[in-house]
Amino acid sequence: MSIAELYEIYKKYPSVKTDSRNIQPGDLFFALKGPNFNGNLYAAQAISDGAVYAIIDEPLKQDNERFIQVPDVLSCLQQLAHYHRRTFDIPFIAITGSNGKTTTKELIHTVLSTSYTTYTTKGNLNNHIGIPLTILSVKRDAEVAVIEMGANHLKEIAGYCIYTQPTIGIITNCGKAHLEGFGSEAGVRKGKGELFDYLRANNGTCFAFADYPYFTDMTQGIDRKYWYSGNVNSNKTPLIAAGSIEKSDPFLIIKLQAHHKADRLINTQLVGAYNLPNVLCAVAIGRYFDISDEAIERAIAAYAPSNSRSQLIHQGSNQIILDAYNANPSSMQAAIENFSRMQADHKVLILGGMKELGQDSEAEHRKLISQIKQIGGWQEVLLIGPEFEALASNYLWFLDQKAAAAAIEKMHIEKSYILVKGSRSNGLEKLVAYL
Repeated sequence: MSIAELYEIYKKYPSVKTDSRNIQPGDLFFALKGPNFNGNLYAAQAISDGAVYAIIDEPLKQDNERFIQVPDVLSCLQQLAHYHRRTFDIPFIAITGSNGKTTTKELIHTVLSTSYTTYTTKGNLNNHIGIPLTILSVKRDAEVAVIEMGANHLKEIAGYCIYTQPTIGIITNCGKAHLEGFGSEAGVRKGKGELFDYLRANNGTCFAFADYPYFTDMTQGIDRKYWYSGNVNSNKTPLIAAGSIEKSDPFLIIKLQAHHKADRLINTQLVGAYNLPNVLCAVAIGRYFDISDEAIERAIAAYAPSNSRSQLIHQGSNQIILDAYNANPSSMQAAIENFSRMQADHKVLILGGMKELGQDSEAEHRKLISQIKQIGGWQEVLLIGPEFEALASNYLWFLDQKAAAAAIEKMHIEKSYILVKGSRSNGLEKLVAYL
């Protein structure tokens, strides 16, 4: 069956599922395979549960006219997404970067939704499976689509661009993330820069944070580019949004430079000065799409983070900053610096090990320990994960989250400000119940 023929089926049954456990009547089931699973084995069950067709890539003993066999299910899913994308003549905004992708994506979606029918990536479904699923979720009434792209090796973003065909691109930053796959910070810039490479080759539009010097080179050759900055006197042009931090204790308040009007304050529900570029990017996109500053301000002020991303949680007498979805040297350093500036008598650090750093892992964790020591003044420092084992001589160390939870329960931490920060695989969000 050709992709064009499959697309006709998709138009009748546009609900696409890849998990047989979540099948609803009328779904199309794509039987994906991975190291520890084989969706082909669940195709018959998917049909039994109501799927109208199951797309498979292995011959099955059960013969069923509702099985559609293709050479490779994942490739078929991506090609179908590409086919669907080509039927739209609307802006597709792609967002990548080492830190802040999901927050920026959510802020942009919140702002654009005030004036446009906007579809976006759910959660952080930002990989080779999540991106095509997001594209296929875009309905005919769409006026804008916002697609998040994650990557941990070279040529990954370039591949996503083939079937996403972004018209607008944003790289939030290029930091020390996924060094194991990218090899170095230069590798990170090259990998993330594949989005700008696509825009350069296809007359697209880019947005970049003027305060990061590396974007000057990365945006070379892109005719349509806009800058946003934390410096109202930035010499980058066109400067579409600029602002500064008015306060960040705990929530970020931004003084936004207004066009031909008095500056205005945006009271966010975001914790951390490191969110300034994310907010300014959403302002820049809003202005680009002719949304008023008043509407932009209201939208950003109404946005509350979730899913363990810079959440402020009140638990008993403690205040907890839960930022346990992602961690790399850049984001960890920023989170600790921001936390150190907050006014509190008793501060507790609970940090999980950083993943995917390859040969740089020990050095980066050692730098983190040095930063913690240099700042000082902590009531307690708890380090979790094998990455810290040889480095945590002056602090409390635990192999995993379960061991830490048992100790925290006995510590009776009270009247404290607590930062919980680590990679998602550490499961540190489970510690909140013990604080």
